[in-house]
Amino acid sequence: MRNTFFSKIILVTALVFSLGSFANDNNEPQENDSQVNSSEEIQAYISHHLADSHDFTLYSYTNDAGERKHVGFPLPVIVWTSQGLKTFMSSEFHHNDDGHVVVDKDGVKLTKIHSKIYELEEGATAVSFDEEHHATNAHKVWDFSITKTVVGILLAGLLMLWGFSSLARGYKKSPIPTGFGRVLEPLVLYVRDEIARPNIGEKHYRKFMGFLLTVFFFIWILNLLGLTPIGFNVTGQIAVTVCLALFTFFIVQFNGNKDYWKHIFWMPGVPVLMKIALIPIEVLGMLTKPFSLLIRLFANITAGHAVVMGLVAVTFTAREALGVGGSLGVSFFLTLFISLIEILVAFLQAFIFTMLSSLFIGMAVEEHDHH
Repeated sequence: MRNTFFSKIILVTALVFSLGSFANDNNEPQENDSQVNSSEEIQAYISHHLADSHDFTLYSYTNDAGERKHVGFPLPVIVWTSQGLKTFMSSEFHHNDDGHVVVDKDGVKLTKIHSKIYELEEGATAVSFDEEHHATNAHKVWDFSITKTVVGILLAGLLMLWGFSSLARGYKKSPIPTGFGRVLEPLVLYVRDEIARPNIGEKHYRKFMGFLLTVFFFIWILNLLGLTPIGFNVTGQIAVTVCLALFTFFIVQFNGNKDYWKHIFWMPGVPVLMKIALIPIEVLGMLTKPFSLLIRLFANITAGHAVVMGLVAVTFTAREALGVGGSLGVSFFLTLFISLIEILVAFLQAFIFTMLSSLFIGMAVEEHDHH
């Protein structure tokens, strides 16, 4: 009975997420509702979904006047320009025919090109492009805006604070947690008993439990948010995975004991010439470990979203061959199948990142007995 219950929960969740993919399939601005049938259009659609954004676009439609309308809400834009800090709402970059609106803020002209904010050169009133569609009279600014990725990170942080606060309050009242704490406790025990203890050891694992729990739940929650209609793709941003990997890297290096460093720079029991030859290899291995962490998480999440969006695109590409109903049915069931896999991947990637982080930490704090 319990297995049947959880199977139903997973199926309903996948249905919600797959419907969310359809609800979010019009984020890419189109001039009309004509069929999307070229590989370039599909690629642009997928790239737009995967990229970060300065606003939330829930869905789009074309009104009776033929104008493309986008329903969503803006986010704060915070940029450092040649004349200091400028702040405004992203709604000022409203969509128009050419897609490049120039916003004038106290004499500083700003525009958004491919989700990046640029400052126009003095005297310029419009963006000029070369043959490769690169802006020739604008340069990037320091962008500190509250983007969709930042909102996702803040939301995940708030959910974690709420969940773990609830779990802590429950433990104060009773050794058996109540409410949402019952959901978190098995996962916390799983990270402790199946990840931290075996890889770090009984002596040192408690010191790193805070980091491992934070990384696990942070990645897992963000991966699940990425499957919702809101369209977060936080762990699919290379900057986020780089930061997570760097945390692991610095924790490993700062907690490495003398045996750890000895096995990198002067391996015991190895001839001197071989030691000299192995040092650069060991140093390279020390650097490739965080690289493997960031690439694995980034690539798997990005690939999963790209596949889901590609299957949604079947709705448009197969419209003539299968009809509207047939293309919707095929695309829906394919997206449902991939969404089931993506729910598993959301947990699996959080588990793998946490497992490898604990393994690297365990290698750094392990004590060796040399005879």
